[in-house]
Amino acid sequence: MLNQESILEVLKPVQDPELQKSLVELNMIRNIAVKDGDVSFTLVLTTPACPLREFIREDCEKAIKTLEGVNSVTVEITAETPQQKPLPDRQSVNQVKNIIAISSGKGGVGKSTVSVNVAVALAQMGAKVGLLDADIYGPNAPTMLGLNDVPIEVEKSSLGDILQPAFNHGIKMVSMGFLIDPDQPVMWRGPMLNGIIRQFLYQVNWGELDYLIVDMPPGTGDAQLTLAQAAPLAGAVIVTTPQTVSLQDARRGLKMFEQLGTNILGLVENMSYFIPPDMPNKNYDLFGSGGGEKASKELNVPLLGCIPLEISLREGGDVGIPIVVGNPESASAIALTKIAQQIAAKVSVMALK
Repeated sequence: MLNQESILEVLKPVQDPELQKSLVELNMIRNIAVKDGDVSFTLVLTTPACPLREFIREDCEKAIKTLEGVNSVTVEITAETPQQKPLPDRQSVNQVKNIIAISSGKGGVGKSTVSVNVAVALAQMGAKVGLLDADIYGPNAPTMLGLNDVPIEVEKSSLGDILQPAFNHGIKMVSMGFLIDPDQPVMWRGPMLNGIIRQFLYQVNWGELDYLIVDMPPGTGDAQLTLAQAAPLAGAVIVTTPQTVSLQDARRGLKMFEQLGTNILGLVENMSYFIPPDMPNKNYDLFGSGGGEKASKELNVPLLGCIPLEISLREGGDVGIPIVVGNPESASAIALTKIAQQIAAKVSVMALK
């Protein structure tokens, strides 16, 4: 008989490819309805950015069509992002499910470009996203998001001043760049740096977020220690370029997060090769090749993706239109979107382990 029980039974062998558990066991099959041989149900994924959503849908449809009497299958896909497990010695951020650090061992590797575009790509796929610009000494995220001249509102509360984040391209964002003049250097020692990062975590009206992306400053200093020891991180992503000196520093950054007990979600190789605008079918390895893949194997961490160097990627950052918005069909935008999907998938796996 074609009913809810028979449909759940036939779907039991269908697994989430990342979690390797039954969709039925994970309560991802809901709202089953059957009428005159037409079957409909809701598939609830663990992230709006699931890279395998169509494969999962197809597996479900194939399984249901093996039942006698099925005329059609309609699948509505939604998502409920799981929250990272709390840690007893670290303070969660209210209503924020997952905090992801994007870091690098050295400056100049495009970490902020990756952070901004990953955040916007996740928002484009339906996630609720915030970006915390923790690069206190070089706050570039406002420029990259077209928010240079946006005034920031501060509300008084019993807990102190509460910042209202700026909003553009689907994401909320706070940055030191909102609090200082454009040419003003930030000359702070460790305690002041620690204080502002904690304020950006706990004294900002973030609201409900699936992901809070933290654009870290380069290196392995106070900012990284403060973040990793204050909040329960879902994981860290390390950005590097292919050349040896960058990979050496990336290794140090990765090892620092490991020593602090933070999950490493993977490596991102930026500036993997250059695509000339007048010859899009050619590419040039300006900074070498294969470094990220080699490092990922040696360090036993995933290589989340390789991003080519395109002029449009730089131009988008300069004018405040991330390339995933301004030129979504470009090679770098496609790579960044896939990286965002990989990050979201790995965060869900970590949360549900």
